[in-house]
Amino acid sequence: MLICKTVSEARRAVADLRQRGSVGLVTTMGALHAGHIALVAAARADHASVVATIFVNPAQFGDPADLAKYPRTEDADLAMLRDAGVAMVFLPTADLIYPPGHETIVETTHLANILHGAVRPGHFRGVATVVTKLFNIVQPDAAYFGEKDYQQLAVIRRMVADLFIPVSIHGVPTVRDDDGLALSSRNVRLTEGDRAAAPVLHRALRSAADTIHAGGTIEEAAQSIHEIVATEPRASLRGLDFVNVADFSPATGDPTDPIGIMISAQFGDVLLIDQKEVTP
Repeated sequence: MLICKTVSEARRAVADLRQRGSVGLVTTMGALHAGHIALVAAARADHASVVATIFVNPAQFGDPADLAKYPRTEDADLAMLRDAGVAMVFLPTADLIYPPGHETIVETTHLANILHGAVRPGHFRGVATVVTKLFNIVQPDAAYFGEKDYQQLAVIRRMVADLFIPVSIHGVPTVRDDDGLALSSRNVRLTEGDRAAAPVLHRALRSAADTIHAGGTIEEAAQSIHEIVATEPRASLRGLDFVNVADFSPATGDPTDPIGIMISAQFGDVLLIDQKEVTP
């Protein structure tokens, strides 16, 4: 497995890999878990070579303390990627991605500022900017993202379409722990008590889905989520949104088309998100 730390190194390595066939990309911020490896597996199934990136992107953190606390496990991450069959890893520094004097940003002006974007102002602008830079550096045929970050996936798809970026975007189903908690690099920061409480998000989403499948309204499904999250004193609901999958417009009343349910909740100083698509 090649490790590249400069743009020129990465581009040379990808040019060599292209002699074998197509290239799939998995972008990460490190602190890898089975969810990331599922992305690699999906990319390997479709492409001759897989490139991964590890970069803790400062532009998507609103709170400097949150950035400082983000887990960094580079040696373990590289070992996992090597075992998963990744051909090359790009490890840029913040100064390389954001050199002195940089001033260009990328933003989906509507999608980035609604729903979870309203809870985390500027977050999706940081995501769109860094993903565009990584796409331009690696120039993959396709890129793979987890469906847990539901709005992020929509932002990236919109960005790629709007900017005519020749990269195919693939969503990969959320990987969960045995108790239903969606795997996330942030989970390692949970206290023992908060970790035990966190599966309440999955229970709430399942209850909402059951309500809709039974013919209930969006409002009744939302009420079920509020009631279940309220049973867990360690959880503080930060955001709850029901959207039409086709265009991310708000979903209300009696749903007839697929909807996405997005939830965010605070556990101590850790913000967790989860999602579920439901077809009535």
